[in-house]
Order: sequence, then structure tokens, then C-alpha cells
Amino acid sequence: MDILFKTKKLEKQCNSKTLLVRAYGSQRAKLIRRRLDELRAADSLTTIRYLPQARCHELKGNHAGRLSVDLDHPFRLLFRPANQSIPKKADGGLDWDGVSAVEIIGVEDTHG
Repeated sequence: MDILFKTKKLEKQCNSKTLLVRAYGSQRAKLIRRRLDELRAADSLTTIRYLPQARCHELKGNHAGRLSVDLDHPFRLLFRPANQSIPKKADGGLDWDGVSAVEIIGVEDTHG
């Protein structure tokens, strides 16, 4: 899967172990790298959906249109589909099989 980043700063951070550890601490930095590696290795979002440790799911409310994967509780890696046109099912829901690119938005506690 292709991975894009919302900002150049976030991209630089996520691609540098030192900057990632400085920003998030060693434990969370390690989990962020793991999730990014899992996303990169996946053919589509469906692959990530079925990784039990990632708990990938669509968000609601203020975060509608975004998805997240678990890091360390309560933090999650937030992203959104980044295909040229977002793949949709006939019922209007997201077609997880069609998502082959994501844009990383950031790391947040979505419940706070």
C-alpha cells in the first residue's frame, strides 16, 4: 500500500527513528513503526482490517471519514484513504478491498 503523510513534518518524523522516539517515546514510536510497516506491506486495507492487534476501524463523529489502528491505549494512528477517488460499495460504505493508498494524519487519543 502507498503511504502519504498530511504534513512534511509528520513524514520526516515517521521516517526517522530518532525523531519518532523524541516525539512519542520509545514504546509508542516502536508501535507506530510497526503499524506503518504493516500498512506498507498490505495489498489493500482489508489486510489490515483482519490483523487483531491493529484493530483497524472506521471512526465516527468528528473523525468521520478517517480510520485508525491501535497503538498503546488510548492512542491510535489516524489515517484516511488516499486513492484518487475513494472506493465505495453500492451501499455507500467504504470498499476496503479498493483502498490501496492512505494518508497518515497523526497520532491521537480519539476518545479525549
